[in-house]
Amino acid sequence: MDSGSWGNGNTVVWHRPEKPNGTGMVLTHGAGATCRTPLLEAVANACCAAGVLVARYDLPFRQKRPSGPPHPSGGAADRSGLAALARELRRQCGGAVVLGGHSYGGRQASILASEEPEIAEGLLLLSYPLHPPGKPEQLRTGHFPLVHVPALFVSGTKDEFGTPEELERETHVIPGGARLEFVAGAGHDLRRGKFSLDGVVQFLAGFSSNHRVAGR
Repeated sequence: MDSGSWGNGNTVVWHRPEKPNGTGMVLTHGAGATCRTPLLEAVANACCAAGVLVARYDLPFRQKRPSGPPHPSGGAADRSGLAALARELRRQCGGAVVLGGHSYGGRQASILASEEPEIAEGLLLLSYPLHPPGKPEQLRTGHFPLVHVPALFVSGTKDEFGTPEELERETHVIPGGARLEFVAGAGHDLRRGKFSLDGVVQFLAGFSSNHRVAGR
């Protein structure tokens, strides 16, 4: 693992596997966090041990200020930074790229995948914020029908941003397919309950150096 700058000072923590399998993953954070959260570090370490090149990334809104939530108008800038790093990651790993993120980071990753279908081969969405707490009518799923890559959703059964039933109902419209894993007793931060990383590692293992889209 090494920290450093990439591009125009974009903060990245790299996890470089001893035996790379040709797959890379960009892993981003939630609205109130940074890429150095224990959750993202644990996910990155597990995937790196399985051969995945992982880049934990502070989104542009977090680079501008050390705390506070993103402004709604900044989503496009966050996706632009994410896209640039995804292209750099593809150059380095030489194979499939997965966009991953917790909460807000996962939402922006999924929107980017809907806007730029060639940017990645898969999505890892940790605690996807399906709607604001207590406002189930305000769904954040309008882009789902345009996501043409497989997505793994990992959520707690007590997540106030979306119940298991709501996720099961809303994710079936994703053309690329959605796989759901639930952590019993966990909330939005996934700290409680037993969050096994086996499912995440298995999902990433499906994107080997042989997993390429025609023309890439």
